[in-house]
This record gives sequence, C-alpha cells and structure tokens, in this order.
Amino acid sequence: MRILWIYAHPERHSLNGTLLDAGLRTLDSLGHEHRMSDLYAMGWKAVVDAEDFREPGTESAAPGHERLVVGAAQEQAYGRGELSADIRAEQEKLAWADTVVLQFPLWWFGPPAILKGWFDRVLVQGFAFGLKDEAGTTLRYGDGGLAGKRALIVTSVGARESSFGPRGIHGPIDEVLFPLLHGTFWYTGMTPLAPFTVYGADRMTPAGAHTTTEALSDRLRGLADEEPLRYRHEQGGDHDGDLVLRPDVAPGRTGVAAQRLDVRDRVGAGR
Repeated sequence: MRILWIYAHPERHSLNGTLLDAGLRTLDSLGHEHRMSDLYAMGWKAVVDAEDFREPGTESAAPGHERLVVGAAQEQAYGRGELSADIRAEQEKLAWADTVVLQFPLWWFGPPAILKGWFDRVLVQGFAFGLKDEAGTTLRYGDGGLAGKRALIVTSVGARESSFGPRGIHGPIDEVLFPLLHGTFWYTGMTPLAPFTVYGADRMTPAGAHTTTEALSDRLRGLADEEPLRYRHEQGGDHDGDLVLRPDVAPGRTGVAAQRLDVRDRVGAGR
C-alpha cells in the first residue's frame, strides 16, 4: 500500500508521537510505502486566504472577481496549476496515496485547527470535490475526486471509553466523528474505516502506552483486508431529488444511523 500519514499534534514526545513512531515502524516492517505530513513541524498555514491562489505578479486577490470568492478562486487556481506550493505538495502526496491516516487528539469534539486548515486549503473544488460525470451529475458521497482511497482516523481522547458508549454522555465515537467520516472522507469519495481511538490518554501509564502501540500495530497489519464503514451512496437510489431518504429506506431510523448501511440493508439489497 501507499500510505499518507498526516500527523496533527504539537508535541512529538507524547503518547501520540509514540503511536506515530510505532505506526511508521510497522508500515516499514510490512513493506508498505509511506509519506508523512507533520503539520506542526511543517509550520502549516491553517487559514485560507488570497495568498493561496494569487496570480504571480498581480495584486488581485481574486482574478476575474470584484471580491474574493474562495471556492471559485481555489478551483481556478487549481486548474491553472497556480495554488501555492505548500498546497500543491500536499495534493501530490494525496494523489499518490491509496490510504490516508489522519492522526490527531480530539479537541472540542473535532480535530485541531491546523488539521481543519489542511482540509480547507488542500481539498479544493475541482480536486477533491465538485467534479461531474459525463451526464453532468455531481460526484460526491461515495464518488468524487478521491474515490478509491481508504481513510483511517487515529485519535486520542482524555475521557474513558464508557462515556463514548451507546448511552455515554459524549455520544458514540463514530457519531462524534461523523463530520469527518461522512462529511469529509465519504463526501470526497474516500472509504472510511472504523476509527482507532485511544481512551484515557491523559492518564495513560507506560504499560498502557505499550499495549496501545501494540494494538495500533495489529490494526495496521490487517489494514489492507479491513472491512470499512458503509454509508449510502448519493447515487445509490436511496435518496430522492431533495437528497432525503425515500420513505421505504431505513424506516424508523433518522440522523446518522439512517445514513449507515447495516446488515439489514446489505441483506435486503443483495450485497
């Protein structure tokens, strides 16, 4: 496999840093190719601004526009090959990879700002989304610019595992991470894998850290054959013209659960 590992933690001498080192050693031992983006070490710029796509030698922040229209400016600059060099480098890595690992601590129920900024600046229209097929249909939710790639989240939380359980106060971890799993990965066509979550990270003992690194290594050893999370394709026939599930699809289910394919759906559809 060709794996892009994106690391978004400010401290390499941390539990996350230990997990990163163990993960990369495991990939090496398995003969997988890998590239890494250590966002803090790179000094990654986390905000979109006109410098991302300013035409060389011009003062205009948004060529052809009276004001900056971010989506249009990103798409035009991508098409001209004029996105800033740091963005183009990350897009090249992403295009090269068949599997993406995102590693970050869970802060305020989401990734650190530096990683959100990576999404905002790298996953631009025309590259990761906003593509159309020959019939003019927009490709998203199972299709898109990153279709065919798989994506794994490696994240750490301070809370105990039970508090992220079915009746836990924080909510199930796959629902907490739904914006990433479904709204970023699946939207752009990447197939999400179940998150690797480290619970109680703030109280981890050396023995616990060893057990956790071994668990991550075991997970990586089976990565190629792992069964992914299954969400509904936008073009799979389950949604109506307003992108709402048809009444006969997943009756009685709403919200996140309705967009997941479970055993009943797969059996009923012959999958």
